[in-house]
Amino acid sequence: MEDRMIKNDDELEIDLQQVIGVLLNKAWLIGLAAVICAVATFLGTLFFITPTYESSAMFYVNNNSMSLGDVASSITSSDISASRGLVKSYIVILNTRETLNDVIDYAELDRTYAEIKGMISAEAVDSTEIFRVTVTSPDAKEAEAIANAIAYILPKRITSIVDGTSAKVVEAAVVAARPSSPSYTQNVMIGLLLGMILSGGFVVMQTLMDTVIRKEEDITQSCKYPILAAVPDMEATGKGSRSNYSYDRDRRHAALQAGKQPSLIGKDMNFAAAEAYKLLRTKLQFAFADESDSHVIGISSTLSGEGKSISAINLAYSLSQLGKHVVLIDCDMRRPTLAEKLKIQKKPGLSNFLTGQCSVEKMIQYCNIPGDEKAFRVIAAGPNPPNPIELLSSDRMVRFLAGLRKICEYVILDLPPVGEVSDALAVASNTDGVLLVVRQDQCEKNLLADTVRQFEFVDAKILGVVYNCTDEGGGKYGKGYYRKYYNRNYATVANKQSDKKPVKKK
Repeated sequence: MEDRMIKNDDELEIDLQQVIGVLLNKAWLIGLAAVICAVATFLGTLFFITPTYESSAMFYVNNNSMSLGDVASSITSSDISASRGLVKSYIVILNTRETLNDVIDYAELDRTYAEIKGMISAEAVDSTEIFRVTVTSPDAKEAEAIANAIAYILPKRITSIVDGTSAKVVEAAVVAARPSSPSYTQNVMIGLLLGMILSGGFVVMQTLMDTVIRKEEDITQSCKYPILAAVPDMEATGKGSRSNYSYDRDRRHAALQAGKQPSLIGKDMNFAAAEAYKLLRTKLQFAFADESDSHVIGISSTLSGEGKSISAINLAYSLSQLGKHVVLIDCDMRRPTLAEKLKIQKKPGLSNFLTGQCSVEKMIQYCNIPGDEKAFRVIAAGPNPPNPIELLSSDRMVRFLAGLRKICEYVILDLPPVGEVSDALAVASNTDGVLLVVRQDQCEKNLLADTVRQFEFVDAKILGVVYNCTDEGGGKYGKGYYRKYYNRNYATVANKQSDKKPVKKK
């Protein structure tokens, strides 16, 4: 029970940190929304709220009909207490229909009893025997006229109704010099605060409800396995591209100008991506340092389109650059893509071999990457079979992988996405480890967690995560030294080319 409480506390702390981080990251948006609300409040106050004016008259109450200037009589504490009690009675008398009708007649107003009553408020001043009558009106002169009419009518009404008491005017009403409401400063501050609260709440709710993986921390919260490499988006172009290297942006721009698409595989891919796959290669070598030389690695994802096939190709290429004997196999028999990406024959392939239609030798091809056509071998998926999961889980597939272990150092399996079909689970238990490719802004946290659980259920060893198409230019990897090093060397090459003397025309 104690461990569970500690775990819940940790989760709460992570959530609070996430909320604070989001608020700080979106501070500019919250500030902008607050300013907009403040301006809107100011304009609304200016154009849609009618200014009102207040005029007040104050009265002194006693219960022995004494005047304020009477020095012959003494005022006791009981007299003062009784006078304070009379304030409430005087206020009731003030609000009677007869009193207010006399006020209307005296001030010559074109208003009804209900309107006048709604304009008047009365209260004791600091629990003393003095009470104040305040009149509020959109016309300053009207407010002053009503207040002074009350100052004339009310003492007479009180004297005629309550024997032995009196009410004398302490202060007459005057015309207000400025409106009492609305308060522009107060309303603007309320609008500013309201804008901050609403925009901040919206940002927090949007973040908490957003389950899409948008940063590395989202992956670490969804699964316990490490991020082995962060690969930038190799198809982004222009100044806003997802690469920190000016050489990569210039080369992509030049390729597009020539009507070509940027290379996503092989030696012509951008520098940041190449370094990310080299980092992935190094970490895999360390992961298998104490094991046999031959390894079968499955590469899968949660959803289609996350870049698992490109990752499989580039991992195979990166391993082959170390002189390793690598075979890449397309195990996605429902939607195979390796043959199209590598420009090789689609058949015969794995499905032909597993159904006994061809031998191993006939289905093995070279990768056909320009400049490195024989870097590694490839086995296409072959024709789409009606029962791919049965073929992948067959004894023939198990024996095939066991045979490849004897002749290859690395066997890379391009597995189907687990979130859509279960084919990958059928062969994952026969691998030495599985890499999960997670694409930024596409995969969801709960789906990634479910993918991890499914692989763990079949006892597959998850090696880690490849964070693909990031907007961090390689994430935390290679942002400093390598960026400066590569850009400097590229600039040197560019300068040498520009220093060449032009050929003179005859």
